[in-house]
Amino acid sequence: MTTRFARASLVALFVTLGLAAPAPLSASAATAATSCYGGAVTVHYGDVLDFGPYRTTSRCTDINMRMTGGDAEYVVACVKFEKTGVCNHWTRVGRSWTTIATDVLDGTRFTVPNGVDLEGSSATLQIAF
Repeated sequence: MTTRFARASLVALFVTLGLAAPAPLSASAATAATSCYGGAVTVHYGDVLDFGPYRTTSRCTDINMRMTGGDAEYVVACVKFEKTGVCNHWTRVGRSWTTIATDVLDGTRFTVPNGVDLEGSSATLQIAF
């Protein structure tokens, strides 16, 4: 089935059901999301005091984090840049991608410290940078 035929069939189905067809994701937006989140690393909360060290890449302009597993409701995270040695600010991170540092230059070294004790809960996380 060709892409054009598949797209036309989907639009016809939406029209039949009385629904609006979703706008296709632009190629540049899809490429940006794939390249940034596609390079994410998976970590387990509590395994170490600080995740990393990592070095930012050209895939993302921000450092992003999300929970992908475990029974915790959320974690609290910050980014500790090697240059300053201190956290930027603490951010509550749940199951959606959350920006924990913005406009970070390529090649910047950083770690992500574990925030608060999860009190017996567990969390698997992804960090995209």
